[in-house]
Amino acid sequence: MPDITDLIRRWWKQMLAVVILSVAVIGTITFLKPRQYLSVSTAVPASSFAADKSKIFNENIQALYSTLGTPDDLDMILGTARLDTVYLSVTDAFNLFDHYKISEKGPASRVKAAVLLQRNTKVMKSEYGELKVKVWDTDKELAPQLANAIMDKLQAIHQNLQSAGNEATLSGLVLRKKALELQSDSSSMDKKAVLQNQIQQYENLIGQYQLMVDSKPPVLITVEKAKPASWPDKPKRLQIMVAAGLLSLLFAFLSALLLERSKTNSKQ
Repeated sequence: MPDITDLIRRWWKQMLAVVILSVAVIGTITFLKPRQYLSVSTAVPASSFAADKSKIFNENIQALYSTLGTPDDLDMILGTARLDTVYLSVTDAFNLFDHYKISEKGPASRVKAAVLLQRNTKVMKSEYGELKVKVWDTDKELAPQLANAIMDKLQAIHQNLQSAGNEATLSGLVLRKKALELQSDSSSMDKKAVLQNQIQQYENLIGQYQLMVDSKPPVLITVEKAKPASWPDKPKRLQIMVAAGLLSLLFAFLSALLLERSKTNSKQ
């Protein structure tokens, strides 16, 4: 094996040329790429018991449950964040097909814009059990708006899912109350008093379930809304160029070593 110092002394010009050329090419490509700003919206899960009527109107049970949920409550939300529905909705709200300068018109432009938004978005559960929506965009003012809009859309979808059971129960209570009222109209005085008492109970339940449906308890509690970044997050130009320089130096050294060995073998 040739002496490393001697190898570098003989090949340093070629090695330096490889490093300079590599850094110049990578640097040019990096500086031509548009700078992207990162904005992050953070939320924690609300307790799933918040949508349960019995937990809300029973003071003894209320004390047993925290207002916050567990990190496991975020798993379904993370699954929803992979659906096109979320990104199509935000795309329509912000006309992203124009922002991304998509030349095609019609439904195709909408889908392409949603795909680009999804590529520039990362929805994740942090090590502390928080939900984080990260969005990169070339417009530092638009990036936080998109992150907050995605978080709000996830909130709305799961609020509606959470309320579906209460809405179904409410509909059943209303129908049963009407049936009791019709039965009461054609009943004797004694039976009518019993039915009126039942109707009153149904009215109380209807009021409680109506409150639950109208209020739509939150699924997520926002800890920090996304805000504009002070500096771009991508591309990391300095880190990329340093890495390119080191890798090209290693490549140049190994190439010089192989060439030196080849020369030595040919002389033998």
